[in-house]
Amino acid sequence: MERWAGRVALVTGASVGIGASVARRLVAHGMRVVGAARSVDRVQAIAEELKGQPGSLIPMKCDLTKDDQVLDMFARIKQDLGGVDVCINNAGMSVVKSLLEGTPEDWRKILDLNVVALCLCTREAVASMKERGVDGHIIHINSIYGHCIPPQSVSHFYTGTKHMVTALTEALRQELRQANSNIRISAISPGLVETEFLMRAGQTPEAARQKYQEMPSLQADDVTDSLIHALSAPPHVQVHDIIVRPAKSVN
Repeated sequence: MERWAGRVALVTGASVGIGASVARRLVAHGMRVVGAARSVDRVQAIAEELKGQPGSLIPMKCDLTKDDQVLDMFARIKQDLGGVDVCINNAGMSVVKSLLEGTPEDWRKILDLNVVALCLCTREAVASMKERGVDGHIIHINSIYGHCIPPQSVSHFYTGTKHMVTALTEALRQELRQANSNIRISAISPGLVETEFLMRAGQTPEAARQKYQEMPSLQADDVTDSLIHALSAPPHVQVHDIIVRPAKSVN
């Protein structure tokens, strides 16, 4: 990780869960981390906590489903920090409804964050890297559901978006190779992770706690460990996709 010290990472969805864990770890490795989230006050609290670490955390308020806000964020990063060297596309969402119960409004919200925002952040990050002629790394936080179809019907539309992320990861690898680029693309595909995700998807706190008690689950730091492995690989090595699941997990 030494070669990334002092360089700039963008972490989306940095206020809680995996995003907050990744932001903390990258700051510990000396990176200047832009933590993007709608709940910017929570990112600010983490930034205060990390003062004195080798790197720094810069909170930026951004609704990633608003294209203009994403473009403004990248413009601010360019002006204040020079550009993005590492882009962690972590933000994502789901709604606890089956395909037969869902609504177009639900589907558009999930697509806008899980797919469109991911693509826009990737496009802008790659443009920033190319403009400055630097090596760089794009990392998508995907899901085990990007590699299988779960029996739980309430996850099926979310699963569809994660299959898109799997396809987009390989598609970007091909485009970067065709461009003879030094930019790498990786994905981390975790199983169930104990975060606020289920509650944000519509489950009650009690239901979420019960699920985490009944089913094997990962902690956010477990996912971050895999991300650091991919990011710290030497420049000639591309870690394409890491599936990390809880021991004894069914999916």
